[in-house]
Parts: sequence; C-alpha cells; structure tokens
Amino acid sequence: MATKKASPTWSDVKGALSNFDRAALLALVQGLYAGVKENRDFLHARLDLGSDVLGPYKSAIARWISPDVYRNQGTSVSKAKKAIADYKKAIGQADALVELMVYYCEQASGFCNEFGMEDEGYFDALVRMFELALKTSSSLPEIERLALRERLAAVGYTCHNFGYGVGDEMDDLQEKYGLNN
Repeated sequence: MATKKASPTWSDVKGALSNFDRAALLALVQGLYAGVKENRDFLHARLDLGSDVLGPYKSAIARWISPDVYRNQGTSVSKAKKAIADYKKAIGQADALVELMVYYCEQASGFCNEFGMEDEGYFDALVRMFELALKTSSSLPEIERLALRERLAAVGYTCHNFGYGVGDEMDDLQEKYGLNN
C-alpha cells in the first residue's frame, strides 16, 4: 500500500493528471467549474468567455470595500484585494488589472465620502492601491494610461474630504508618477 504525502505538491498533482484521458480530464475540470464560483470566474477570465470577464471581480471588490451598510455588511480590505489577486492569477492582463485597481480606489473613496470612515488601515490600503494603480498604469499605451489616471485624479480629489492626510498623500503620488493636478 502506497503512503500518501501529508502535503502533496504540484508535481504530485501533475503526475496524477498524466494518468487521465481527455474525458476524465474534462470531467475533473467540469467538477471544479461546478463546485466553486471562483473556479468559474477563473476559467471565464482565463478562456476570455463572456461579455464581462471583470464583472465578478468588480462585484467582489464592491462587496468588500464598499459594503451595504444598511444590511450591516462589514468591510474587508484583504477580501477586496484577493479579487484583484485572483484575476491576476487567472490572466493578469495589465489593462484589466489596472482597471480593477482603479475601480477599487473609486469604490473605497466613494464609500468613505458617502458614509465616512475612520479606519487608518483602510486608508493606508487605499493609498497603497492608488500608488500600485499609478505604477502599473505606466506600462499601458498612453491613451489608456491617461484615461485611467484621470479617474485616479478624481479619486485623489475626493480623498481631500477625509482628513488623515489621504488626499495629500495622493497628491504626492500623482506628482511622483508625473500627473499634473
């Protein structure tokens, strides 16, 4: 009787998959697809299926970074950032990745502006995402970069309403990455 590893690795999985025929492999993928929503989202993104591949990722960001306060939903920076990381694992196209980052910033700033927020960790995460969006957008063609940075400039402007120096930090970042205020 073969002993099983406590923590199988990708090599173990790859070895087991090499024994599958096409039908068995398709059945496995179908099981993964049917079993977990995140697997469906991953496959849709990886295979570029559907008209709005970013939709599920944006929904997750909005749910966790800009929750429905009337339903007593809480925020979770880590779960909102996980949606971006999940998309990056699925396909990670730079333009769509920056779109998700900018969307995160827009949702967070809109939520804070409407409902107020006094969570320094939330603000720190917003500023870090803002900088990451600016940095990542620099690899995009100019026309795409300018449109995204225009949206980020609007976020920075809104963030002056919050206190905690958030708007000032965003001004500094925009200057660092060559945006004129």
